[in-house]
Amino acid sequence: MDESTLFSSNSWYTTSVTIRLPCEGVKVHEENAPEFEVEELHYRKLTDVIKAAFAETAAEEYNATPYKLFWQADDDTIPERVFGEVYTADVMLQEHETIKAQPRDCSLETVVAAIMLWSDLTHLANFGHAALWPIYLYLGNQSKYVRAKPNSFAAHHLAYIPKLSDKIQDFYRKVYGTSATAPVLTHCKRELMQAIWAFLIDDEFLHTYEHGMIIEFPDGVVRRVFPRLLTYAADYPEKILLASMKYLGKYPCPRCLVGKENISKLGSKRDRQVRRKKERVDNEPRRFSIEHARKAIFESGRSIIAAVVENILGALSLVPTRACTNFTSFNAFSEKLSRFMFNFYCMFVPDFMHEFELGAWKATLTHLIRILFEAGDDKIQEFNTR
Repeated sequence: MDESTLFSSNSWYTTSVTIRLPCEGVKVHEENAPEFEVEELHYRKLTDVIKAAFAETAAEEYNATPYKLFWQADDDTIPERVFGEVYTADVMLQEHETIKAQPRDCSLETVVAAIMLWSDLTHLANFGHAALWPIYLYLGNQSKYVRAKPNSFAAHHLAYIPKLSDKIQDFYRKVYGTSATAPVLTHCKRELMQAIWAFLIDDEFLHTYEHGMIIEFPDGVVRRVFPRLLTYAADYPEKILLASMKYLGKYPCPRCLVGKENISKLGSKRDRQVRRKKERVDNEPRRFSIEHARKAIFESGRSIIAAVVENILGALSLVPTRACTNFTSFNAFSEKLSRFMFNFYCMFVPDFMHEFELGAWKATLTHLIRILFEAGDDKIQEFNTR
């Protein structure tokens, strides 16, 4: 894999990743299947981004130690737990205590770097097809009131995801003598996302994840920082790519196994109980199912959407996608982090902008405007005034 410096002054690099191509009717062991190279992955190393973030002046306001926040109206009322920041969340407290409990020949203060990932395919103009697909990294150690301000520059650019180029059809015809079908191209896009994340989560990051890295903070104190992936925010189509799931399948949620027929019960007490009981878990049966499905696709020459593949994966609305770095049937996050008991499904949090502001709220507002338009008179003008 060729690698060259893109912008040496700020540690940007460019590289390529490869994905393996299946073809219906062609039987081949996956490790011998044709590889297509996707170029122009621009990225920064995860460890470099984290080091740079904690070396900034803004790091003076980072919360190094998580805590529980309570509110009490007066002396006669029971204190209420307040949830509002990442560093007051239970998951942050648990990670902090787990790291402190580990035996270590080091007297440095330990700090959890609460990594919050975000990515979104962005169109650059109202015309044409110019687009960028950035991945950003935020730190939950920083208050959301500061992090949300554009002038705080809290978003750290991590990578820019390349598109699957049209060259893939030429390559596919060259090796298989036929064009790639729509299901194959969809499969390749899924594989590309996993290949990129398998590359970004490199050995240096994994070593840091386990042993931490020593960083001198702006206050002059040297601490040992342990990165932890806590959240990944993205729109629904992108979450499905990351979670290796079928788009709007029988079980459409990336966090739980609530069926489509029960989505209307959202918000009820029973719904909350079911979601907790039926949380998605990254386990061996899931990995075995994907391995079984991929053998059917590559070694038996079955279609990506064949009934046999659906019978294997349909029960959990999975897709036959994995990070092909060592031919284990793992999602990229699973392959890299499962040994740390990391359940990657838990990091997919609701995206307020995509799922509410541009989803439910936008649809509701549009419908209300239609009603006012039909009502006639100056209802629309009155609405605008208000």
